[in-house]
Amino acid sequence: MEELVIRDADVVDGSGADSYRADVVVDGGRIVSIVKEAAAAGCQRPGARRELDAEGLVLSPGFIDMHAHSDLALLRDPDHSAKLAQGVTLEVVGQDGLSYAPVDDRTLEEVRRAITGWNGYGDDVDLDWRTVGEYLDRLDRGIAVNAAYLIPQGTVRAMAVGWEDRPATDQELHRMRQLVAEGLEQGAVGLSSGLTYTPGMYAKDAELTELCRVVAAYGGYYCPHHRSYGAGALEAYAEMVELTRKAGCPLHLAHATMNFGVNEGRAPELLALLDRALDSGADITLDSYPYTPGCTTLAALLPSWAGEGGPEEILARLADPGTAERIRYDLEATGSDGCHGVPVEWDTIEISGVTVPALADHVGRTVRESADARGEAPWTTARRLLLEDRLGTTILQHVGHEENVRTIMRHRAHTGGSDGILRGAKPHPRAYGTFPRYLGHYVREAGVLTLEECVAHLTARPAARLRLPDRGLVREGYRADLVLFDPDTVASGATFAEPRVLPAGIPYVLVDGRPAIEDGRRTDVLAGRAVRRTPV
Repeated sequence: MEELVIRDADVVDGSGADSYRADVVVDGGRIVSIVKEAAAAGCQRPGARRELDAEGLVLSPGFIDMHAHSDLALLRDPDHSAKLAQGVTLEVVGQDGLSYAPVDDRTLEEVRRAITGWNGYGDDVDLDWRTVGEYLDRLDRGIAVNAAYLIPQGTVRAMAVGWEDRPATDQELHRMRQLVAEGLEQGAVGLSSGLTYTPGMYAKDAELTELCRVVAAYGGYYCPHHRSYGAGALEAYAEMVELTRKAGCPLHLAHATMNFGVNEGRAPELLALLDRALDSGADITLDSYPYTPGCTTLAALLPSWAGEGGPEEILARLADPGTAERIRYDLEATGSDGCHGVPVEWDTIEISGVTVPALADHVGRTVRESADARGEAPWTTARRLLLEDRLGTTILQHVGHEENVRTIMRHRAHTGGSDGILRGAKPHPRAYGTFPRYLGHYVREAGVLTLEECVAHLTARPAARLRLPDRGLVREGYRADLVLFDPDTVASGATFAEPRVLPAGIPYVLVDGRPAIEDGRRTDVLAGRAVRRTPV
């Protein structure tokens, strides 16, 4: 007899089609049969060793977080309720061009320092891998949700070139191509970039195009955090479209937003650009989170020249008064490339986390508020934080526009991604609330998407981008990564004031057919594994 029957569920299957009522039978980690209510009339209903009453609940595929920063959290925190409680059953990590494989000993230490604000330093995790394959093998020991990995282009450049702002030599480019190919052969699904983060931002388009040609040959995709989400955002999007066209590589645009005052109301221009490319045959998708503020590190705002040489060189420049004044001028007067070409507005920069406990009183205040409380200029406060927290400070940037958010999420190429940073005293609530916010606020309350449309954006569409032939739909033979939620009550509990509150209305989450969330509570199931690239 099969393991589980989910009885009387309203199935929203991920295809975008209308829902239907059915019993769904699960066995061996897969959906083995679906008996629709109409077909079951007058017949014996399917049985199983265990029955789950889904009356009043929607059954859908598990949600796929196309932009996650859980690279170490998956190993550090077996509970991982931040994502599981949202109904997430698969995360894509290795984002924004900086992560922990492939590395050598030197690069690993540099990367740990550079993205402490995203993932912590990692001294509470045994970083016993160096290659992409070894990292994926480590995930295979058992994690809360499944995970796919993007090769981080900035890390690859740090290995082959270093943290210098210069073109790669032919030999260095050959080495980067090798590293990307090896990572794809070992199971990565594509390549990410952080083109406002050092050292990835030092790569010119010709270099990126060569790496994307390797990605295309292996059937992967390119996922850039492109060069600007502020001044010049449309040009930056167009640059990525043209680059991947030349490389013949599928494109997935990370956290596709139009932020800062210069881009208010301009989302239709972005979508028109993408539609022209799609209509001409381009393979493009994008992800977004359903909030207006962004989140990154305070150090990310610095101009690229200040980041050359790596974290220690940044700290040395900040410590030098003359160089620090140059940094301030770029930030406040001209708009640094790290701040998307827009002069920084300190009253939009909220401090969300620090790594040094003595600095905790800054958290929850904008840089300007914290500076005013100390009777000093905002840059003085920001500089002190950068130095004393050794670049580990995380921030929220209140620079988005609701109209743009809603317009982009309606697009035919849209998928969901939390961009969730789980560290810090007051992280962005998107880390805990993205998927129930889509379902509760933007479907039920605002009517921006229908339920069937929204589920498709969060399941089948990302599974297609990842080229996963047996995920993202409620279909016989598909993986039993499933979520049951109440469409009338599902809601994000996380707020900017209380960002770690778990959502409501998601009582069951199955990973590989096993209950990871049951009756709204986390079980001890660790059924997640690495999801490797499907060979072409």
